[in-house]
Amino acid sequence: MKHLKLTKFETCLCLTSILVLILGFVFTVEKDVLNLVASIFGVVSLIYIAKGHLFGEILTLIFSVLYSYISFKNRLYSELITYGFMYLPLTIITIVSWVKHPYKDQNTVEISKVSIRKFILIILSGIVFTFIFYYILRALNTASLYVSTFSIFTSFVASGLVIFRSPFYALAFMFNDVVLIVLWAIATISNPVNIVILLTFIIFFFNDIYGFIAWTKRFKLQQKNI
Repeated sequence: MKHLKLTKFETCLCLTSILVLILGFVFTVEKDVLNLVASIFGVVSLIYIAKGHLFGEILTLIFSVLYSYISFKNRLYSELITYGFMYLPLTIITIVSWVKHPYKDQNTVEISKVSIRKFILIILSGIVFTFIFYYILRALNTASLYVSTFSIFTSFVASGLVIFRSPFYALAFMFNDVVLIVLWAIATISNPVNIVILLTFIIFFFNDIYGFIAWTKRFKLQQKNI
């Protein structure tokens, strides 16, 4: 369990994130406990992913299942597809990748530099995947169709970078966070109970900033120790 210990800053970031979610839940007239539970799993998972720790990806699996159900209830089928049928399987692939590439003490993942070829492959695959699912989302009468469609693309690219263990995964997720902030802001206007989910992705944005900084520093350190 000692390897799961957070630094003082990470502990502060984690507790602050959870506190903001709880306050959002408390001061919302209409409440959904599942939204709060899913959000807590989500923000904690990002802290451990920023550490390069496998525990973060395990928490992501739980968040993905809960978030998929929440998205289904809100007719945000893009998010259901993204997390239930894309991100969930990709997280399992990520876990396998991280297990196969530990860094020395086997408590954190070995960070890698993604080649231009791999990056182009991720982008092209994301475009094809998004193009196909645009028509599926349109047929399902998905809420906020264009924003939802773009969410699939940004999630796919970010997930690909996580699998290849690149620090730039966090930048990709920051773009995705912005898209989801817009998406859930629209959903919150329709149903205020979603304020906790909206707050979650605002918190995700700041946590991903930390994730990028932490991975960049760790990558330089790992390269120095080769």
